[in-house]
Order: sequence, then C-alpha cells, then structure tokens
Amino acid sequence: MYEAEVAVKGQQEAERRTGFARALAQVLGKISGDRAAASRPGVSQELRRAESYVEHYDYRQDEGVAASGAPTFQTTLVVRFDEEAVEAVASALGLPVWPEPRPKPVLWLAIDDGNGARLVNLNQNNVVRSILDRARQRGYQLGLPRGSAAEQAAVGAIWRGDSAAVARLSARYRPPMQLIGKLYRHQGGWKADWAFVDDGRVLSQWSSEDGNARLAMAAGADGAADALVKRYARTVETGPAGRYRVLFAGIDSSDDFVRLTGHLQGLSVVRAITPVRATADGLELELELLTGLSGFRRLAGEDVLIEVETPLDTGTPIFRLVR
Repeated sequence: MYEAEVAVKGQQEAERRTGFARALAQVLGKISGDRAAASRPGVSQELRRAESYVEHYDYRQDEGVAASGAPTFQTTLVVRFDEEAVEAVASALGLPVWPEPRPKPVLWLAIDDGNGARLVNLNQNNVVRSILDRARQRGYQLGLPRGSAAEQAAVGAIWRGDSAAVARLSARYRPPMQLIGKLYRHQGGWKADWAFVDDGRVLSQWSSEDGNARLAMAAGADGAADALVKRYARTVETGPAGRYRVLFAGIDSSDDFVRLTGHLQGLSVVRAITPVRATADGLELELELLTGLSGFRRLAGEDVLIEVETPLDTGTPIFRLVR
C-alpha cells in the first residue's frame, strides 16, 4: 500500500524528485481509493514535498525489445514511503480512507474478438494483465475463475447480463464479489460492458470504449474500485474549513517569527495567515485552514510546534515553538 513504481528517464536528482511526487500520488490514490486524489485541495503542495516522506528508494532496469528488434531499457524508480507520515497527510487533508484488508473480487470476463465469446480463466492471466495491474494501482486485487467446464459455460450468462447466474457459479470463491464484463469489437475499436456485484447485489454498471483492447479492459478495474470505495471507504473527521485563531508561544525574536511563518506557509492545510495581536503570552494569528484544527494538528510537526494546555477562559489553542 505504501510502495509505488514509476518510470523515469534517468537517475538524476531532478528526475528523482519528480518521480517521488508521482509515486506519492499513486500511494495516496491507493490509500483513499480515489482516482482523483492528486487533484484534491492541498495535495499538490504535499506532492512537492514528497521526498520528505520517502523511507527508501531504489532503481530497476527493465529490458525490452523495440518493434525493430533492437533491445530497449527502461529505468523504474521503486519508492517506499513512511506509513505514519503518509497516513497523517491523508488524514489532515480529509482524504477518504479505504480500510484494509481489501477484498479480492473475482473477475468474470468474456471476450469475443469475432471468433466467439470465451471466458478468461486463471491460466490466461496475461490476457487480462492490464486490468489486473490497474486494480493493483487502485489498491486492491482481482482474482480469476479456475476455468472448469461449468465455469466456461457461464459465457452465455455473462453475455446476456445474468449477474445472478454468475454470482451462483462464483459462490465457491470468497469474498462473494464479482466484476462481470464482456469485451467485444465495436465501431473499429473495443467496447466492454461491466457490472460489479457484491453479495448478489449489483452496485454499479457501466461501459468503457477504446481503440486499444487493453485500455478498454483496464477501465473495468476503475469502475469496480469506485463502487468499492463508495460503499466501504470512510471519511476522516478533520473539522470544517474556515478561519481559526491560534496563539503561538515562544516567539522571542524576529528569527523566531520568520521560522514560525515559514513553517506555517509550508503546511498544506494553511491557506492564509493573518496576524491578530502580539501579547506577553505570545503571537495570535488567524489561520485560514483547508480542514479543521484536527487536520492542522496532524501536520503541525512536533519537531517545530508542540501544543500546550489551553486555559479554560480562552478556548484558543496554544502551540509553543520548539527550540
């Protein structure tokens, strides 16, 4: 869940930083199940700081063959992120959390390339590699039926959209979830019709089209992930966005002020900072927060700011600048 692989052009520092950002976007997508996680408010700022969340990284060279027959080489950056740090970011930004363990639905896919529909079974997993890989990118896995004679006969049920018949055949597998699809040629390309079934109930139905059969297949994994997230993901309570007054203690010099404001400006949950007043107790600021104070607390950073006990008569949270 906290690892990602991205293709890079080389091992230069700038290319590695860009790779870290793309890898973190993948991980946040897997944790939340949200295919648009990278475009959520505040996430882009954290992606620019992705290097600070890296626990370990390495490179892998993958060899291939070009259409001309010449050998090709692709450098892949393999990144492992710090679990606690990434979870703190996801929680602070209010990303939904898709809890583990994740289910492994069975993929019942019939393909008709013009020579009659056939069921893809466990021994033919390379045929559906694109959808299996896409499911892993979305944070879950798909299984395949073993391909018994009875299961091969399920092609008819798949083609006529009889999800109940497929669900009965799939009863031997756990969990009782099925991604049912039929892929066929359509207007010079490929079209797939999908249904996602959970315990006999159809949660979602959709279609995907593409000139490339692999891409038309991969869209099935996206639709299943969206259905699973909608049903099982939970939203982290961070409090409402808005303006909050916070008192910062331990500000004894202009250097302290510069250090504090620089740190706050670097927090993705902080949209704006407005000074309110300076007293003997500290500096009071109004912070415009993307999420509530709980989100701010998760990202405040104990190496820079420590929350101290708030007097009952003020109700204003107090943070002390760490020396």
